[in-house]
Amino acid sequence: MAHIIRPSFLAAAVGVVVLLSPLAAAQLKTDYYASICPNLEAIIQSSVKQSMAQSQIAGPAALRLFFHDCAVRGCDASIMIVNSNGDDDWHNPDNQSLKPDGFQAILDAKAAVDSDPQCRYKVSCADVLALAAREAVSQSGGPYYEVELGRYDGRISTKTSVVLPHTDFNLDQLNAFFSGLGLSQTDMIALSGAHTLGAADCPSFQSRIGTDPSMDSAFAGQLQSTCAGQTFAFLDAMTPASFDNSYYRNLQTGRGLLGSDQVLYTDQRSRGTVNYYAANQGTFFYDFTNAMTKLGRVGVKTAANGEIRRDCQTPN
Repeated sequence: MAHIIRPSFLAAAVGVVVLLSPLAAAQLKTDYYASICPNLEAIIQSSVKQSMAQSQIAGPAALRLFFHDCAVRGCDASIMIVNSNGDDDWHNPDNQSLKPDGFQAILDAKAAVDSDPQCRYKVSCADVLALAAREAVSQSGGPYYEVELGRYDGRISTKTSVVLPHTDFNLDQLNAFFSGLGLSQTDMIALSGAHTLGAADCPSFQSRIGTDPSMDSAFAGQLQSTCAGQTFAFLDAMTPASFDNSYYRNLQTGRGLLGSDQVLYTDQRSRGTVNYYAANQGTFFYDFTNAMTKLGRVGVKTAANGEIRRDCQTPN
């Protein structure tokens, strides 16, 4: 495995986020492109499928990009911008773990959309990213859900706008972070289920091995051995390539990789939700899709303060 996914959205980029305005709310519709680009979803579905076949981390990496994008300046594809002077979101040291496979999956999907004459330069990179994230979930065995569309792309991306929560955050810190995005504790716990995909660098959890009593001792031994031979471990070793509810079952047995994962079970205030999702995958899927929809409304741009980028990496 040549590339890995580092800690997923709990290491999401966070900055000053403007929550959804009434105008932006009105513009988001699941059928926004019905007459503009009627084949949009089929095009992106096919492109992401090809990306995932070429790289086993393309799907999780694309999903992670969506979280990082929405949490900084809102869902405006600013995470995709590459500035010539290096002053952009991605060049913030805390964002260096975002993998090229994810960026490439979005660029390929955008190129596929623009290869359709009816769609060319009419679909925002932000909407391509939102749809690609859904495909990453559904094509990994997770729920297929309708995606609200109609976002415009932002024009600004800076290193200083990126602030990252830590993988050792406690429940209060996690709730404060997600509350800033307009999301509830239930939303946060459901979105945490995205850690059923991908992997994390050993330095992000090694300090827990042998010191954190909430970590299963046998699991700690396995991780010690894993990190002696490679640089990463799967966030969900049970089914690392499948989007399912095993993430929550891992937490029940002290096998949450990151401290910010395991705290969802060790803290009595969130344990009940973890137990419920562990026993009811359908409910987890339902709550996850609702939370993804809410996340997708954060900081949405309109024609007044955004654009439809021709090149996702460069403002027009």
